[in-house]
Amino acid sequence: MADVDLSSGSRWELYRVLSEPLRLRLLALAAEEELSIGELAELLGEGQPNVSRHAAALRQAGLLADRREGTRTLVRLPSEATRDAVVADALASGRSLCEKDGSLARVATVVEAREAASREFFSRPGKPRIDALPAEMGAYLAALAPLLPRRGLALDAGTGDGRLLDVLAPVYDRVVAFDRSEAQLARARERVASRGYENVTLVAGELDSKELRKAVGSAGADAVFASRVLHHAPQPSRAVAQLTALCAPGGALVVLDYAKHEDESMRDQADVWLGFDPAELRRFARAAGLEDARVTKIPPPYRGDGPDRHLPWQVLIASKGQRHHG
Repeated sequence: MADVDLSSGSRWELYRVLSEPLRLRLLALAAEEELSIGELAELLGEGQPNVSRHAAALRQAGLLADRREGTRTLVRLPSEATRDAVVADALASGRSLCEKDGSLARVATVVEAREAASREFFSRPGKPRIDALPAEMGAYLAALAPLLPRRGLALDAGTGDGRLLDVLAPVYDRVVAFDRSEAQLARARERVASRGYENVTLVAGELDSKELRKAVGSAGADAVFASRVLHHAPQPSRAVAQLTALCAPGGALVVLDYAKHEDESMRDQADVWLGFDPAELRRFARAAGLEDARVTKIPPPYRGDGPDRHLPWQVLIASKGQRHHG
């Protein structure tokens, strides 16, 4: 993205670009949330080609930053652009127009729609898949458990069919596993029953639900795990912040997810995002107030035999400071 050119010789170009009301509205919406061209077209009530053309003019002027995400282009207003008084005034005018036409209030609805396919996909009933484990696996994990400094409570965020519970239950004194899909929880419930896990509590709800907060307790979890969850979140940075809020001071957040890839077919698996760059994950962690964020690649042999085994996997591990109040 080019910097906003504030030289006197180019001021007329800046005024020209900002003279179009549609561009003012586009600018205001992009300042509210990073949005795709399709989402902006929906909010503005315009065709995508027209929105793309106006976005290109704003981008050329340094007023929009764009990011490729598979076949989608997402745009946002860079914070440095608002340092210019003319741009700040234009943004205020755009917000006023968007408030009047209701498009600003619809941004949240458009963002929520990103996970509509995800909700539908995970609500489908299905036969539980309970993989066979080596008979001694639990013993191995229990033997490793004393090496962990804090293993009172683990949170399995977005537990799905409960596959991660086979790792967490033998290690932690108590495990809270939650999912917003009752269909997924039914599979997890069958796994818990078949394994005989007496230290696992299953909770239905969202990340910010009172039920989950009550199950975790005011002290928070020693470790919060989110395994292949973040790419389903409509706002990944916000999801990391919510996960961090459930983590105890001094605890850890562990996010297992995909690295950036171009496999659009994964959208059929309800994926909202086609993975993340390591720098993105570290940025999410910093924004949530986490410390010592590290991103590590997961070797291919460790990726199982599912439909996503061909994708690049990575894990983010970060700690929550002792004085962090979330």
